Amino acid sequence: MHHLKFNEAELKVVSEIPSMMPGAPPTPLYDFPVTRREAYIATMERKPIWQITNIETRFFTPRANPDNVARAFVFEDTPMQPLEGPVKDMFGVEWVYVPVAGGSMVEPGNPLLKDANEWEEKLVWPDIDSWDWEASAKNITMDKGVFNIVWIMNGWFERLISFMDFENAVMALIDEDQQDAVKALFDRLSDLYIRLIDKHLEYLPDIDCFCFHDDWGAQKDTFFSPATAAEMIVPAMKKVTDHLHARGLYADLHSCGMIEKQVPNIIAAGWDSWNPQPMNDTQKLYEMYGDKLILGVMPDPIAPDASEEEQRAAARDYVEKFCRPDKPSMLNFYASEFLTPAFREELYKQSRIKYGGQ
Repeated sequence: MHHLKFNEAELKVVSEIPSMMPGAPPTPLYDFPVTRREAYIATMERKPIWQITNIETRFFTPRANPDNVARAFVFEDTPMQPLEGPVKDMFGVEWVYVPVAGGSMVEPGNPLLKDANEWEEKLVWPDIDSWDWEASAKNITMDKGVFNIVWIMNGWFERLISFMDFENAVMALIDEDQQDAVKALFDRLSDLYIRLIDKHLEYLPDIDCFCFHDDWGAQKDTFFSPATAAEMIVPAMKKVTDHLHARGLYADLHSCGMIEKQVPNIIAAGWDSWNPQPMNDTQKLYEMYGDKLILGVMPDPIAPDASEEEQRAAARDYVEKFCRPDKPSMLNFYASEFLTPAFREELYKQSRIKYGGQ
């Protein structure tokens, strides 16, 4: 499949994807030689066909999962507006939507757990079988031609924050009196996430990938040391990624912040891909780890008033550096501002030639 030779006729625009941003132009879809799903899987299998730019995917966050409602992040065929007032997640923790931030948060100051050792006594585990999965399945139309991803919004450390508030959660990771409890909690969460994966697949069998959210850093540095992550979080994550791989699925991590030093842990935890925020040196990370992890790489900066030829030259430069047949990348999600029609077309064309010949 990855030896499909490029044909200029592929550049014909056969349809468009409407932009999610008001006023932004639609995204053209070319006359691709394979489906977008096949191209994405080819990249994940390190047999790339063209440079992945996120047009190949669609993500879902079903309303059936109370976390998605509490986080004001339900994505099905019919949109759901954020609910006013506190909304309970799957553990009964209350979240409040903050319009200016465009997201929800747990109001700090009254955490469910004061100490991690309390979790077995205080946590009421969700009955996921009682959720209305059928309603969500009816409101989600899955296209087998795209790479379908389900997002799980609260990963291990993020879940601990929701239980304990941030400061207490960070301390629990390094407090010898709480560490065993945290490890046991994370392992139990992994069991829950595995059941959650299987329940999604029962009602939405065409899922290709699960993306887990677990932020590990802020603007300048990671929240905890690599040694702490390796001991406290990686084993629990690996339990879930092993299950995903056993079911023939891909495992994607969403983790915000400057966490360059945590990349070996991301790899050790079994994640197939990660799209770093731009405060990370994505080009350096590609050189260091691109043979072990599919990374979202940022192009070199392009001037807002760059000519069409300059835009095309930037795309050619990206392909030369980051589209290696044995070491593919994804175009970073945060590089959307560079995806002018000229850049996009040249990126597609040159990557097709690079991967398939002409």
